[in-house]
Amino acid sequence: MSNSHPVPESVAAAVAAGENAVKAMREFVGYTVEELAVACGLAADEIARIEAGDDNDPARLNRIAHALGLPEDAMLRR
Repeated sequence: MSNSHPVPESVAAAVAAGENAVKAMREFVGYTVEELAVACGLAADEIARIEAGDDNDPARLNRIAHALGLPEDAMLRR
């Protein structure tokens, strides 16, 4: 994520500890997997696969970022 959109400290710490960035942001925002699925138009099992690291489809990641109120490509940045 860019410096113009700082990562919350709790999210940065979770990611540094090895947690998936999507999961860390979802939990920071307060969404369940099901709530995020509804917000971004994906199925809950798609979210679960992304959080498990089994799916990194850019289009899905962009939809999730948008639903979390992040810049569209925020989840694609390294």
